Amino acid sequence: MKHNQSSEDYLECILLLSRETEFVHRVDVARKIGVSQPAVQKAIKILEANEYVEFDGLHIYLTRKGEEYAEKVYERHCIIKEFLLAHGVNAADANADACEMEHVLSDATFEMMKSYVKRSDKI
Repeated sequence: MKHNQSSEDYLECILLLSRETEFVHRVDVARKIGVSQPAVQKAIKILEANEYVEFDGLHIYLTRKGEEYAEKVYERHCIIKEFLLAHGVNAADANADACEMEHVLSDATFEMMKSYVKRSDKI
């Protein structure tokens, strides 16, 4: 599967919802992302075909592969957000910008931000 922002957003959303509740439903994903249930259904089919999720007709589950990938995306989001906050960006903008930047930053730039955040935590 070509990794793209939409797929990564769905995986990240499913990961976060699975931390909040035992079962993740299409309607939950639709509400959190702000899309229709048919859009979620289409995305789930793509994610399922690529073995990132399993869907039993009612509940959505991340596979191990999907969970690992979602964790990486979410880590990028968190690190970028912390980096922006450390540089004086307000919380709302830092979160919104991190949502966009997590998909496009090079690994080198992300690793620099990660190192900065880790060093800052020790100070």
